Amino acid sequence: MLNLVLLEPEIPNNTGSLIRLSANMGANLHLIKPFGFEITDKRLRRAGLDYKELAQVFEYDNFEDYLNKAKPRRIFAVSSKVQSNYAEIKYKEDDSFLFGSETRGLPQEILDKFKCITLPMQDGSRSLNLSNCVSIVAYEAWRQIGFMGAKHI
Repeated sequence: MLNLVLLEPEIPNNTGSLIRLSANMGANLHLIKPFGFEITDKRLRRAGLDYKELAQVFEYDNFEDYLNKAKPRRIFAVSSKVQSNYAEIKYKEDDSFLFGSETRGLPQEILDKFKCITLPMQDGSRSLNLSNCVSIVAYEAWRQIGFMGAKHI
């Protein structure tokens, strides 16, 4: 099972969309506080629709709490500030993909600790929407592991 990890997400609609994505692909969604919204926010519920009950969503007080409790085996930090193309990596079924907040991204001290990957963009582009970025990376990893658990392949 893949692990999608959001460090300090700020926009409830993005997180709601990723709850839905996680439920549909069978991935775990890890949310690391502080959040820029209340977890009960109606925008989060609307974006996630009724998928929260179908998704595996875990919450952590901070990044160290996540590392201690989730015990990820292999973490890929996703950032627009690095050069390694996400599509050139061979993924495994228990990989974790770490994404930063919508306005700040990941702090340098995290980028320095983990294998970093990025999504190619046109020159002059700053970044992609968080939920779009997560979806692109997650589906590439899921494709590589044979769409494990999918009913339609």
